[in-house]
Amino acid sequence: MSIVPITSPDLRDPEISWFSALCSDDYQFLGVPDDDLKSSWTHCRDILLEAEAQGFRNILCPSSYQVGQDTLSFVAGCAPLTERINMLAAVRCGEMQPIMLARTLATLDHMLEGRLTVNIISSDFPGERADSAYRYQRSREVVSILKQAWTQDVIDFHGEIYDFTDVPAAPAKPYQQNGGPLLYFGGYSPSALDLCGEHCDVYLMWPETKNQLAERMKAVHAVADRYGRTLDYGLRAHVIVRDTEAEAREYADYLVSQLDDEYGKLIRDRAHDSISLGVSHQARARELADQFGYVEPHLWTGIGRARSGCGAAIVGSTDQVMSEIESYMKMGIRAFIFSGYPHIDEAKLFGSRILSQMKTSSLPQAYGRVPSATPPTPLGAGPRS
Repeated sequence: MSIVPITSPDLRDPEISWFSALCSDDYQFLGVPDDDLKSSWTHCRDILLEAEAQGFRNILCPSSYQVGQDTLSFVAGCAPLTERINMLAAVRCGEMQPIMLARTLATLDHMLEGRLTVNIISSDFPGERADSAYRYQRSREVVSILKQAWTQDVIDFHGEIYDFTDVPAAPAKPYQQNGGPLLYFGGYSPSALDLCGEHCDVYLMWPETKNQLAERMKAVHAVADRYGRTLDYGLRAHVIVRDTEAEAREYADYLVSQLDDEYGKLIRDRAHDSISLGVSHQARARELADQFGYVEPHLWTGIGRARSGCGAAIVGSTDQVMSEIESYMKMGIRAFIFSGYPHIDEAKLFGSRILSQMKTSSLPQAYGRVPSATPPTPLGAGPRS
């Protein structure tokens, strides 16, 4: 397999991030609810504080309408409790009026003193079954309005869904003056790739084989190139790291040892993204896996038996997981969002085994979002935005 990096040739250090289980997605055994791990303000806050203590650079704060905590309220509550870690807030486009959303995110960015990043989501709302093209058009217009609000004095936008003329943008200026918070985005359809290529900064992928990831990156790069832009690439994956490969595989088996597959299917089906193209690719990976659930030597698909969305874990010894991260980086992947069950315990294990041996960075700083940084020379195309 020959993989050529298609992003910055100077990858520097990766952004290694963790996950706060705001959506009742923390277990000792997958598919078995545990009152001690339920999605509460206290528990999710403690995940975030442990992630910062371990040295993770960012933390994904997800969004779900079925269960869990409100994302933006959670980010606001945690802002004064943290000092270094960035917060990746998932925003479902259209949920809030776009200009008001711009102001809300700008306020959060000031509270975090520039540590806000945003994950753009295009899912249905409760009770909604919208066409994919419509959802991505809605997201495209929301992102366009956010950028106007963050960089211009007046918002003047005329789209298919939103129409604004000469609206003052003064209250919506974020702490980060160089275009506002970085926008992370994931999606598989042509409409999704076009939105990301034109407007977003980091293309997030769920775990598949390396060949499949490489093809996906090439497709996204081609779209971004048409807009004269260069993106960063990220991988959202679970991880199980132990002293030996045998111990890591044993823990993977332990995680699903009490899983009822019918209940696992119920968990997957209740999610708003359960019929998305990305979820279908995760299901396909499970179908292609061996009898133990491995679609590659260290990529275990068993996680997807009990959750929608990201459905695979990197499994192995410390050296093996480090080697996997290095392999992904050679492909051009620079941002990693990891998680593990239970999230506090696994953050400590990953921190002691992996982060203690790695030099990491945060993407906003590495791309000149603070004055002291020196931006790398991008490959081929033009500016990020």
